[in-house]
Amino acid sequence: MNRYKEITMQHARKLRKGDKVAIVSLSSGMLGEAFCSHNIEIGVKRLKAYGLEPIFMPNALKGIAYLAAHPEARAKDLKDAFVDDSIAGIICAIGGDDTYKLLPYLMEDAEFVRAVEKHPKLFTGFSDTTINHLMFYKLGLSTYYGPNFICDLGEIADEMLPYSKKAFEGYLEGNEISEIVSSEVWYEERSDFSRAAIGTERVAHREERGFEQLQGCETFQGELLGGCLESLYDILSSSRYADQKEVCEKYGIFPGKEEWRGKILFIETCEEKPVPELFEMELRALQEKGVFDVIHGVLVGKPQDEAYYEEYKEILTKVIDNENLPIVYNVNFGHATPRCALQYGVTARVDMRYKKIYQGRNR
Repeated sequence: MNRYKEITMQHARKLRKGDKVAIVSLSSGMLGEAFCSHNIEIGVKRLKAYGLEPIFMPNALKGIAYLAAHPEARAKDLKDAFVDDSIAGIICAIGGDDTYKLLPYLMEDAEFVRAVEKHPKLFTGFSDTTINHLMFYKLGLSTYYGPNFICDLGEIADEMLPYSKKAFEGYLEGNEISEIVSSEVWYEERSDFSRAAIGTERVAHREERGFEQLQGCETFQGELLGGCLESLYDILSSSRYADQKEVCEKYGIFPGKEEWRGKILFIETCEEKPVPELFEMELRALQEKGVFDVIHGVLVGKPQDEAYYEEYKEILTKVIDNENLPIVYNVNFGHATPRCALQYGVTARVDMRYKKIYQGRNR
């Protein structure tokens, strides 16, 4: 199923006041646990302030144990959100590590596949949601590697982080964002996410580096494709679940070499903060697939808490081993806060003369 064919992407409309947005738990079921109840209250309040109506899909709040045991329930929520014409957008609760288990229930469901084609929805999330994004990419729907419900809308500071807030507001009609610049600050990950910590601010640091060009020409462009590096590695190696590689291969989830041609690969590391040795293994898995031979450039997210910041830079240039391939590092997307939104399948133009990334269908 990984035979190359030209993919024509559909682009869902942006959100409007009065729209219903579905909240889904496609991986971890933590949104349904009591320790996340305050995130729900905060997130609902913020969505309503935008004039949006949050709809928690029937299985989204059933908790970690139930959803771990019932991937078909998670899949049903996603399918039902696409079938429902009144729902305009879908926001993932959070990531996790086993959303690949939904693939058989979705990719073999002709009604779901037709619904994605006939009822395109704005879809956002990051981390393990990479698998969902790649599934939608295969089905021809452009989605957003961006804010999710718990981490962003449910942020327990008094306000959403301004840079992340702007990214979410870019999903609203008339407020589209066409250029991405570095955040002026970055934040340490919280150690306390409890109700008692509501109103506390994250530890903030002034951004001293901004987007860093490690090599290659200052300007390059291509369609965006990528995700969480650990998720991509899990697809290719079955390092986390024994059957993950087999399942993902069956449905052609990891794009073939020709599908990567001319693209800009975007990758970032997760909250597990992979040690340099693992980071190198993950990159080599992409190298073995020929990805670095055909892409036009690489965008690399800021590591959470700047873990292994310098070590990752050295490994990137060593593994890619092509000084002509542009690499731009320390971009604000993925697990590090704050985060922007990158849109799958749209053309991005990177101009490091101005340290800006422009993305949009007509760029």
